[in-house]
Amino acid sequence: MTKLKLSVLADDKPVKATIELSAAVHRDLLAYAEVLGRTTGQPVSDPLKLIAPMIARFMATDRAFRKARHGYGPHSGSRPPERSG
Repeated sequence: MTKLKLSVLADDKPVKATIELSAAVHRDLLAYAEVLGRTTGQPVSDPLKLIAPMIARFMATDRAFRKARHGYGPHSGSRPPERSG
C-alpha cells in the first residue's frame, strides 16, 4: 500500500483563497488525488480541496517552521515580528 502524507480529509469550515498553479503542479495534484482515492477507497471529487491539507501537513512537518513559531505561537502571548516593506 502507498504511504501518502494525507489521509481522509476533515470536514472543516474553509476560508476562501485564490491561487494560481503551474500546469505541472496542477497535473501532479490531479495525479495525487487519483492515487489518494485509490488508497483510501474514497474518490476525491475536487482535487483542489487537497491544497489546504497539503499546506497544513507541510507546515506541521517543517521543523524549522515549528522551531521559529514556537516563541510566538497563538497561545504564547507574544506576536510574530512585524514585516518591513
